[in-house]
Amino acid sequence: MMEQITPPEIAEAAFSIGDVVRHRIFDFRGVVFDIDPVFANSEEWYQSIPEPVRPAKDQPFYHLFAENAESSYIAYVSQQNLLPDHQQGPIDHPGINAVFEGWNGDQYQLKRLMRQ
Repeated sequence: MMEQITPPEIAEAAFSIGDVVRHRIFDFRGVVFDIDPVFANSEEWYQSIPEPVRPAKDQPFYHLFAENAESSYIAYVSQQNLLPDHQQGPIDHPGINAVFEGWNGDQYQLKRLMRQ
């Protein structure tokens, strides 16, 4: 049974689609490609996060094309665990070209077909 999460009265996202971010604790960077206003993953996934670093559910969560020194992957990260990181340049993730047109030096630009 899925736990019902009450949305906050105001869920304001600190980051936008196309922003480059880095994780506050773990050593990876990513590009935001989708945003959930509150936690929208499985309870099993949530419980797999160690309790001392488990984030609150009532905040925006971001889907990222992520990369670290070893690999590229998709990450799902709470707002409290992200920091802006566009100064470090573009991300080298194979999924980026499917969603974004390119890097403008500050953020990625959504492909025109995705802007609906």
